[in-house]
Amino acid sequence: MRYYARKLGFYLVALWAALTLNFFIPRMMPGNPVDTLLAKLQQRGGSVGPDVREAYALMLGTDTGEPLWNQYFSYLGNMLRGDLGVSVSVFPEEVTTVIAQSLPWTIVLVGIATFLSFLVGVVLGMVVGWKRGTWLDSLIPATTVLSAVPYFWLALIFVMVFSTSLAWFPLNGGYDVALSTGWTWEFISSAIYHGFLPALTIVVSSVGGWLLGMRNMMVSTMSEDYILTARAKGLRNNRIMTRYAARNAVLPSVAGFAISLGFVVSGSIITEQVFSYPGIGGKLLQAVENSDYALMQGIFLVITVAVLAANLVVDLLYGFIDPRTRVEN
Repeated sequence: MRYYARKLGFYLVALWAALTLNFFIPRMMPGNPVDTLLAKLQQRGGSVGPDVREAYALMLGTDTGEPLWNQYFSYLGNMLRGDLGVSVSVFPEEVTTVIAQSLPWTIVLVGIATFLSFLVGVVLGMVVGWKRGTWLDSLIPATTVLSAVPYFWLALIFVMVFSTSLAWFPLNGGYDVALSTGWTWEFISSAIYHGFLPALTIVVSSVGGWLLGMRNMMVSTMSEDYILTARAKGLRNNRIMTRYAARNAVLPSVAGFAISLGFVVSGSIITEQVFSYPGIGGKLLQAVENSDYALMQGIFLVITVAVLAANLVVDLLYGFIDPRTRVEN
Protein backbone atom coordinates (compact mmCIF):
# COMPACT_ATOMS: atom_id res chain seq x y z
CA MET A 1 0.00 0.00 0.00
CA ARG A 2 2.89 2.36 0.67
CA TYR A 3 3.93 2.00 -2.97
CA TYR A 4 0.53 3.18 -4.22
CA ALA A 5 0.25 5.93 -1.58
CA ARG A 6 3.67 7.26 -2.54
CA LYS A 7 2.74 7.29 -6.22
CA LEU A 8 -0.55 9.09 -5.52
CA GLY A 9 1.19 11.70 -3.35
CA PHE A 10 3.81 12.33 -6.04
CA TYR A 11 1.16 12.98 -8.68
CA LEU A 12 -0.83 15.30 -6.41
CA VAL A 13 2.30 17.41 -5.86
CA ALA A 14 2.97 17.35 -9.62
CA LEU A 15 -0.59 18.52 -10.26
CA TRP A 16 -0.20 21.44 -7.85
CA ALA A 17 3.11 22.45 -9.48
CA ALA A 18 1.52 22.28 -12.94
CA LEU A 19 -1.43 24.42 -11.82
CA THR A 20 0.98 26.99 -10.39
CA LEU A 21 2.96 27.19 -13.62
CA ASN A 22 -0.30 27.31 -15.53
CA PHE A 23 -1.20 30.47 -13.62
CA PHE A 24 2.09 32.36 -13.80
CA ILE A 25 3.43 31.55 -17.29
CA PRO A 26 0.57 33.12 -19.32
CA ARG A 27 0.85 36.28 -17.24
CA MET A 28 4.52 36.57 -18.16
CA MET A 29 3.64 36.67 -21.84
CA PRO A 30 3.37 40.02 -23.64
CA GLY A 31 -0.09 41.38 -24.31
CA ASN A 32 -3.27 41.76 -22.32
CA PRO A 33 -6.58 39.98 -23.03
CA VAL A 34 -8.53 43.08 -21.94
CA ASP A 35 -6.76 45.18 -24.58
CA THR A 36 -7.48 42.50 -27.18
CA LEU A 37 -11.17 42.45 -26.35
CA LEU A 38 -11.43 46.26 -26.28
CA ALA A 39 -9.70 46.46 -29.67
CA LYS A 40 -12.32 44.09 -31.13
CA LEU A 41 -15.05 46.22 -29.55
CA GLN A 42 -13.64 49.39 -31.12
CA GLN A 43 -13.45 47.74 -34.55
CA ARG A 44 -17.18 47.08 -34.31
CA GLY A 45 -17.88 50.72 -33.47
CA GLY A 46 -18.36 50.29 -29.73
CA SER A 47 -17.38 52.93 -27.21
CA VAL A 48 -14.44 52.20 -24.92
CA GLY A 49 -14.11 54.02 -21.61
CA PRO A 50 -12.62 53.42 -18.17
CA ASP A 51 -15.84 51.84 -16.91
CA VAL A 52 -15.95 49.42 -19.85
CA ARG A 53 -12.32 48.47 -19.33
CA GLU A 54 -12.88 47.84 -15.62
CA ALA A 55 -15.95 45.73 -16.33
CA TYR A 56 -14.06 43.55 -18.81
CA ALA A 57 -11.10 43.23 -16.45
CA LEU A 58 -13.37 42.01 -13.65
CA MET A 59 -15.11 39.58 -15.99
CA LEU A 60 -11.85 38.10 -17.31
CA GLY A 61 -10.13 38.11 -13.92
CA THR A 62 -7.08 40.07 -15.09
CA ASP A 63 -5.77 43.56 -14.40
CA THR A 64 -8.07 43.85 -11.36
CA GLY A 65 -5.61 45.75 -9.21
CA GLU A 66 -5.41 42.89 -6.71
CA PRO A 67 -2.01 41.51 -5.66
CA LEU A 68 -0.82 38.62 -7.79
CA TRP A 69 -1.00 36.17 -4.89
CA ASN A 70 -4.66 37.03 -4.27
CA GLN A 71 -5.35 36.35 -7.94
CA TYR A 72 -3.47 33.06 -7.59
CA PHE A 73 -5.59 31.81 -4.69
CA SER A 74 -8.76 32.97 -6.43
CA TYR A 75 -7.60 31.04 -9.49
CA LEU A 76 -7.11 27.85 -7.44
CA GLY A 77 -10.55 28.26 -5.90
CA ASN A 78 -12.13 28.69 -9.31
CA MET A 79 -10.33 25.58 -10.55
CA LEU A 80 -11.82 23.53 -7.72
CA ARG A 81 -15.31 24.81 -8.59
CA GLY A 82 -14.83 24.10 -12.30
CA ASP A 83 -15.00 27.79 -13.20
CA LEU A 84 -12.39 28.35 -15.92
CA GLY A 85 -13.52 31.85 -16.85
CA VAL A 86 -14.67 33.50 -20.08
CA SER A 87 -12.85 33.12 -23.38
CA VAL A 88 -11.67 36.25 -25.20
CA SER A 89 -11.11 34.60 -28.57
CA VAL A 90 -14.62 33.06 -28.56
CA PHE A 91 -16.27 35.81 -26.50
CA PRO A 92 -18.67 35.58 -24.66
CA GLU A 93 -18.48 31.76 -24.45
CA GLU A 94 -17.21 30.21 -21.24
CA VAL A 95 -13.96 28.27 -21.43
CA THR A 96 -15.63 25.04 -20.30
CA THR A 97 -18.09 25.32 -23.20
CA VAL A 98 -15.32 25.92 -25.77
CA ILE A 99 -13.30 22.96 -24.48
CA ALA A 100 -16.36 20.71 -24.30
CA GLN A 101 -17.15 21.45 -27.95
CA SER A 102 -13.61 20.83 -29.25
CA LEU A 103 -12.16 18.16 -26.97
CA PRO A 104 -14.31 15.18 -28.13
CA TRP A 105 -13.13 15.67 -31.72
CA THR A 106 -9.47 15.52 -30.70
CA ILE A 107 -9.94 12.61 -28.29
CA VAL A 108 -11.67 10.49 -30.92
CA LEU A 109 -9.27 11.36 -33.74
CA VAL A 110 -5.91 11.38 -31.95
CA GLY A 111 -6.91 8.76 -29.37
CA ILE A 112 -7.87 6.12 -31.91
CA ALA A 113 -4.88 6.98 -34.12
CA THR A 114 -2.46 6.77 -31.17
CA PHE A 115 -3.87 3.44 -30.02
CA LEU A 116 -3.71 1.96 -33.53
CA SER A 117 -0.14 3.16 -34.11
CA PHE A 118 0.92 1.69 -30.74
CA LEU A 119 -0.82 -1.63 -31.38
CA VAL A 120 0.47 -2.02 -34.94
CA GLY A 121 3.98 -0.88 -34.01
CA VAL A 122 4.28 -3.19 -30.98
CA VAL A 123 2.96 -6.24 -32.84
CA LEU A 124 5.21 -5.63 -35.85
CA GLY A 125 8.17 -4.92 -33.56
CA MET A 126 7.57 -8.16 -31.70
CA VAL A 127 7.53 -10.20 -34.90
CA VAL A 128 10.48 -8.38 -36.46
CA GLY A 129 12.55 -8.73 -33.28
CA TRP A 130 11.72 -12.41 -32.99
CA LYS A 131 12.71 -13.03 -36.61
CA ARG A 132 15.68 -10.65 -36.65
CA GLY A 133 18.05 -10.98 -39.59
CA THR A 134 15.25 -11.92 -42.00
CA TRP A 135 13.62 -9.84 -44.72
CA LEU A 136 11.30 -8.38 -42.07
CA ASP A 137 14.16 -6.14 -40.92
CA SER A 138 13.65 -4.17 -44.13
CA LEU A 139 10.49 -2.71 -42.54
CA ILE A 140 12.59 -0.74 -40.07
CA PRO A 141 14.26 1.75 -42.48
CA ALA A 142 10.97 2.46 -44.25
CA THR A 143 9.02 3.16 -41.06
CA THR A 144 11.92 5.13 -39.56
CA VAL A 145 11.96 7.45 -42.57
CA LEU A 146 8.22 8.01 -42.23
CA SER A 147 8.66 8.79 -38.52
CA ALA A 148 11.31 11.38 -39.35
CA VAL A 149 8.97 13.18 -41.74
CA PRO A 150 7.24 16.18 -40.08
CA TYR A 151 3.51 15.79 -39.49
CA PHE A 152 2.57 18.83 -41.53
CA TRP A 153 4.63 17.75 -44.56
CA LEU A 154 3.13 14.26 -44.58
CA ALA A 155 -0.33 15.76 -44.08
CA LEU A 156 0.16 18.07 -47.05
CA ILE A 157 1.32 15.15 -49.21
CA PHE A 158 -1.76 13.11 -48.23
CA VAL A 159 -4.03 16.07 -48.99
CA MET A 160 -2.43 16.56 -52.40
CA VAL A 161 -2.62 12.86 -53.33
CA PHE A 162 -5.79 11.54 -51.73
CA SER A 163 -7.94 14.71 -51.59
CA THR A 164 -6.86 16.88 -54.53
CA SER A 165 -5.63 14.37 -57.12
CA LEU A 166 -7.70 11.26 -56.38
CA ALA A 167 -10.62 13.02 -54.63
CA TRP A 168 -11.07 10.04 -52.29
CA PHE A 169 -11.39 12.16 -49.15
CA PRO A 170 -12.55 15.73 -48.36
CA LEU A 171 -10.02 18.54 -48.22
CA ASN A 172 -10.89 19.82 -44.75
CA GLY A 173 -13.41 19.92 -41.93
CA GLY A 174 -14.60 17.38 -39.41
CA TYR A 175 -17.97 16.58 -40.99
CA ASP A 176 -20.37 17.66 -43.71
CA VAL A 177 -21.62 21.10 -42.63
CA ALA A 178 -24.99 20.40 -44.26
CA LEU A 179 -25.69 17.79 -41.57
CA SER A 180 -26.93 18.46 -38.07
CA THR A 181 -24.66 17.23 -35.29
CA GLY A 182 -26.03 14.30 -33.33
CA TRP A 183 -25.89 10.55 -32.81
CA THR A 184 -27.22 9.71 -36.26
CA TRP A 185 -25.59 7.35 -38.73
CA GLU A 186 -25.35 10.10 -41.36
CA PHE A 187 -23.38 12.38 -39.05
CA ILE A 188 -21.19 9.60 -37.59
CA SER A 189 -20.31 8.24 -41.03
CA SER A 190 -19.50 11.75 -42.23
CA ALA A 191 -17.23 12.32 -39.22
CA ILE A 192 -15.44 9.00 -39.87
CA TYR A 193 -15.04 9.88 -43.54
CA HIS A 194 -13.58 13.32 -42.77
CA GLY A 195 -11.36 12.02 -39.95
CA PHE A 196 -9.84 9.05 -41.79
CA LEU A 197 -7.09 10.98 -43.57
CA PRO A 198 -5.92 12.97 -40.51
CA ALA A 199 -5.89 9.73 -38.48
CA LEU A 200 -3.91 7.98 -41.21
CA THR A 201 -1.35 10.78 -41.09
CA ILE A 202 -0.82 10.31 -37.34
CA VAL A 203 -0.64 6.50 -37.59
CA VAL A 204 1.87 6.49 -40.46
CA SER A 205 4.05 9.07 -38.70
CA SER A 206 4.00 7.32 -35.32
CA VAL A 207 4.11 3.59 -36.01
CA GLY A 208 7.84 3.53 -36.83
CA GLY A 209 8.91 4.66 -33.37
CA TRP A 210 6.89 1.94 -31.64
CA LEU A 211 8.16 -0.69 -34.09
CA LEU A 212 11.83 0.21 -33.63
CA GLY A 213 11.60 0.42 -29.84
CA MET A 214 9.79 -2.91 -29.50
CA ARG A 215 12.13 -4.63 -31.96
CA ASN A 216 15.25 -3.53 -30.07
CA MET A 217 13.78 -4.59 -26.73
CA MET A 218 12.82 -7.99 -28.16
CA VAL A 219 16.39 -8.54 -29.40
CA SER A 220 17.74 -7.61 -25.97
CA THR A 221 15.21 -9.77 -24.12
CA MET A 222 15.85 -12.84 -26.24
CA SER A 223 19.41 -13.01 -24.92
CA GLU A 224 18.20 -13.43 -21.32
CA ASP A 225 18.67 -16.69 -19.46
CA TYR A 226 14.96 -17.31 -18.91
CA ILE A 227 14.42 -17.39 -22.69
CA LEU A 228 17.14 -20.03 -23.00
CA THR A 229 15.52 -21.98 -20.16
CA ALA A 230 12.12 -21.80 -21.87
CA ARG A 231 13.65 -23.13 -25.07
CA ALA A 232 15.36 -25.94 -23.14
CA LYS A 233 11.99 -26.96 -21.67
CA GLY A 234 10.70 -27.48 -25.19
CA LEU A 235 8.02 -24.79 -25.07
CA ARG A 236 6.48 -23.74 -28.36
CA ASN A 237 8.04 -20.73 -30.09
CA ASN A 238 4.77 -18.79 -30.13
CA ARG A 239 4.43 -19.21 -26.36
CA ILE A 240 8.02 -18.13 -25.74
CA MET A 241 7.59 -15.12 -28.01
CA THR A 242 4.35 -13.85 -26.44
CA ARG A 243 4.43 -15.03 -22.81
CA TYR A 244 8.14 -14.63 -22.08
CA ALA A 245 9.94 -12.34 -24.53
CA ALA A 246 7.19 -9.90 -25.56
CA ARG A 247 5.72 -9.58 -22.05
CA ASN A 248 9.01 -8.21 -20.72
CA ALA A 249 10.03 -6.33 -23.85
CA VAL A 250 6.80 -4.34 -23.98
CA LEU A 251 7.25 -2.67 -20.56
CA PRO A 252 9.17 0.40 -21.85
CA SER A 253 6.64 0.78 -24.68
CA VAL A 254 3.78 0.75 -22.16
CA ALA A 255 5.40 3.61 -20.27
CA GLY A 256 5.86 5.55 -23.51
CA PHE A 257 2.27 4.82 -24.50
CA ALA A 258 1.07 6.34 -21.23
CA ILE A 259 2.76 9.62 -22.07
CA SER A 260 1.38 9.54 -25.63
CA LEU A 261 -2.09 8.74 -24.32
CA GLY A 262 -1.96 11.66 -21.94
CA PHE A 263 -1.03 14.04 -24.74
CA VAL A 264 -3.98 12.86 -26.83
CA VAL A 265 -6.06 15.74 -25.48
CA SER A 266 -3.54 18.26 -26.77
CA GLY A 267 -4.05 16.81 -30.21
CA SER A 268 -1.78 17.35 -33.15
CA ILE A 269 -1.97 21.09 -33.69
CA ILE A 270 -0.28 21.15 -37.08
CA THR A 271 -2.28 18.21 -38.44
CA GLU A 272 -5.53 19.78 -37.26
CA GLN A 273 -4.56 23.06 -38.91
CA VAL A 274 -3.74 21.40 -42.24
CA PHE A 275 -7.07 19.57 -42.34
CA SER A 276 -9.02 22.42 -40.66
CA TYR A 277 -10.16 19.83 -38.13
CA PRO A 278 -12.36 21.19 -35.30
CA GLY A 279 -10.15 19.92 -32.48
CA ILE A 280 -8.58 21.39 -29.37
CA GLY A 281 -5.32 22.18 -31.18
CA GLY A 282 -6.94 24.91 -33.26
CA LYS A 283 -8.49 26.44 -30.15
CA LEU A 284 -5.12 26.48 -28.41
CA LEU A 285 -3.50 28.27 -31.33
CA GLN A 286 -6.40 30.73 -31.44
CA ALA A 287 -6.01 31.40 -27.70
CA VAL A 288 -2.29 32.13 -28.06
CA GLU A 289 -2.88 34.54 -30.95
CA ASN A 290 -5.48 36.48 -28.94
CA SER A 291 -3.69 36.43 -25.55
CA ASP A 292 -6.65 34.46 -24.23
CA TYR A 293 -5.28 33.58 -20.78
CA ALA A 294 -8.44 31.86 -19.61
CA LEU A 295 -8.70 29.52 -22.60
CA MET A 296 -4.96 28.78 -22.55
CA GLN A 297 -5.12 27.95 -18.85
CA GLY A 298 -8.19 25.77 -19.36
CA ILE A 299 -6.61 23.79 -22.20
CA PHE A 300 -3.31 23.43 -20.34
CA LEU A 301 -5.23 22.24 -17.28
CA VAL A 302 -6.99 19.53 -19.27
CA ILE A 303 -3.71 18.46 -20.87
CA THR A 304 -1.95 18.37 -17.49
CA VAL A 305 -4.67 16.33 -15.79
CA ALA A 306 -4.80 13.91 -18.73
CA VAL A 307 -1.03 13.35 -18.77
CA LEU A 308 -0.80 12.90 -15.00
CA ALA A 309 -3.84 10.61 -14.90
CA ALA A 310 -2.52 8.44 -17.74
CA ASN A 311 0.89 8.12 -16.09
CA LEU A 312 -0.68 7.35 -12.71
CA VAL A 313 -2.82 4.58 -14.18
CA VAL A 314 0.16 3.05 -15.99
CA ASP A 315 2.34 3.34 -12.88
CA LEU A 316 -0.29 1.45 -10.91
CA LEU A 317 -0.67 -1.16 -13.67
CA TYR A 318 3.11 -1.47 -13.80
CA GLY A 319 2.99 -2.86 -10.28
CA PHE A 320 0.80 -5.71 -11.50
CA ILE A 321 2.71 -6.31 -14.74
CA ASP A 322 6.13 -6.27 -13.07
CA PRO A 323 5.92 -7.02 -9.30
CA ARG A 324 9.58 -6.02 -8.89
CA THR A 325 8.53 -2.35 -9.05
CA ARG A 326 6.56 -2.78 -5.80
CA VAL A 327 9.58 -3.81 -3.78
CA GLU A 328 9.98 -1.40 -0.85
CA ASN A 329 13.38 0.11 -0.21
